[in-house]
Amino acid sequence: MIIAITKFRLPKRVSREEAREIFLSTAPKYQGASGLFRKHYVVWEDGGTVGGVYLWNSRSEAEAMYTESWKAFVREKYGTEPSVTYLENPITVDNVSGEILSSG
Repeated sequence: MIIAITKFRLPKRVSREEAREIFLSTAPKYQGASGLFRKHYVVWEDGGTVGGVYLWNSRSEAEAMYTESWKAFVREKYGTEPSVTYLENPITVDNVSGEILSSG
């Protein structure tokens, strides 16, 4: 599995509630995305940096999301350039299901 972390600076700080409203407007875009298990929207403590933490089945499925059109969407919606960091995720502890998941 792959974890992708997206991050971008906002033109101005947002409160937790403002971020929640913004994120709710884009969340449906990720429902049913091929290979995406979960997405967490995140706000850094400074309120001026936001992004997402995604758990993907594979890097190729993750890369299929972060296309030039996705970057253009982020630039248009938030007025800033996003970054994407990929991390290998060989083991996941899932306390909801009570499982330890191994990939690969």
